[in-house]
Amino acid sequence: MSTTKDESPEQPAADHVDGKLTLGWREWVALPEFDIGRIKAKVDTGARTSCLHTFRTETYTEGDQRRVRFWVHPVQNNLHQVAECDAAILDERNVSDSGGHQELRLVIETRVIIGGEEWPIEMTLTNRDSMRFRMLLGRTAMAGRALVIPECSYLAGEPALRKNE
Repeated sequence: MSTTKDESPEQPAADHVDGKLTLGWREWVALPEFDIGRIKAKVDTGARTSCLHTFRTETYTEGDQRRVRFWVHPVQNNLHQVAECDAAILDERNVSDSGGHQELRLVIETRVIIGGEEWPIEMTLTNRDSMRFRMLLGRTAMAGRALVIPECSYLAGEPALRKNE
């Protein structure tokens, strides 16, 4: 596995430090429950909750459970590739963006794969068309699991999508 350091050519990755996964400021992640095998995420220690770009959402009720159907363009600047997703709604929360603007967002839970590790995270859904990254990986998702090396990128390598078991 190789890593990209922003100022220099490829260097060997440090997979774990003190038992924690090492991440750069941006990483490739997979969202197996949505069959998204690779999406670029900004590792954002300033954001509490992770966030996923959706360009369309539809809420509905199934039995007594609120759910959301949502559509994602997993690749930046590619409007032809679309992932149609579905998840239970955990909550609705007011979230402040980096400009201090508040927005009421749906919150879901899903599994994330980074490097060879997989775990559940909470994620809000919002339109990120104007942003460089389709996903933010927030500090709650990384707590106790990862260390961030801000001058590096893609330390975890590319994830291998695992199908739901």
